[in-house]
Amino acid sequence: MKFRSEINFTKAQNQIDYQSQLLILGSCFAKNIGNKLAYFKFQSLHNPFGILFHPVAIEKLISKAVKKESYTEEDIFFLNERWHCFDAHSDLSNPSKEILLHELNIGLENTYEQITKSTHVLITLGTAWVYCNKKTNSVVANCHKVPQKEFTKELLSVAAVQKSIENTIQSIQSVNKDVKFIFTVSPVRHLKDGFVENQRSKSHLISAIHQIMETSHFVPRTSYFESYELMMDELRDYRFYEADMIHPNEQAIDYIWEKFVEVWISPEAHPTMQKVDTIQKGLQHRPFNPESEQHQAFLKSLEKKITYLQKEHSFMEF
Repeated sequence: MKFRSEINFTKAQNQIDYQSQLLILGSCFAKNIGNKLAYFKFQSLHNPFGILFHPVAIEKLISKAVKKESYTEEDIFFLNERWHCFDAHSDLSNPSKEILLHELNIGLENTYEQITKSTHVLITLGTAWVYCNKKTNSVVANCHKVPQKEFTKELLSVAAVQKSIENTIQSIQSVNKDVKFIFTVSPVRHLKDGFVENQRSKSHLISAIHQIMETSHFVPRTSYFESYELMMDELRDYRFYEADMIHPNEQAIDYIWEKFVEVWISPEAHPTMQKVDTIQKGLQHRPFNPESEQHQAFLKSLEKKITYLQKEHSFMEF
């Protein structure tokens, strides 16, 4: 007897292993997956401009990185005692404009470098709703608490989402033709837009991604992972949400991660993941008596495990 509907997954081709180079961009859920990949010490760059919710924000980042453009004082503004950039998340905002500009331009450089060597680009789209700055007539990645009267709000059409995604793919492929794209739609619900509006938004994202996969010349290099569908269909219960009833909780994130591993992580990488997990848990351990012989022996054993693993994978740092 079955008590829930389950999604049937098939293992992906060109799976991720410890030789893979990953670029992870997008919404809150990209952060969740990025944190998991970082925990297991895969080689990755995760959201150098912070969380980016919609496809146009991601397109702008990739375009500027590939064109090797730079940010100047004209691209930032001062509000509420901090400097901000409309192209980046408020995590990058800073009381010092010099530090903000440095972080923005380092982010562009790191993005370009990672693009050129990436084997996989994972993009998680959160919403098709965007805000357009009236003064510049340009779509922003983040409003930074600027009064809403300064913006117009619009829902990107399926065609507009598709075009933006295709622009991103083309920009990346202009410097890396062999990269594999993994698209997913965030299971985080944007209910501030409204219940119906959230569903419209998600449907535009899903339709645009599948339109690309089914009809364009990008088909061989694009895949879709059903994180949104897992949350909506397999985990359709509020016990899998945080207290805000919007974000997936840790249990839900772990479940979706397990499915991602099943589909996208090479079986050859699993033993190394287990070793990394053992080390990570060991590093998080807090002893009752740090000076005890037993704990000192534990630390020496942990150090040996780290040294052994780093001989196999020199890029790993703990």
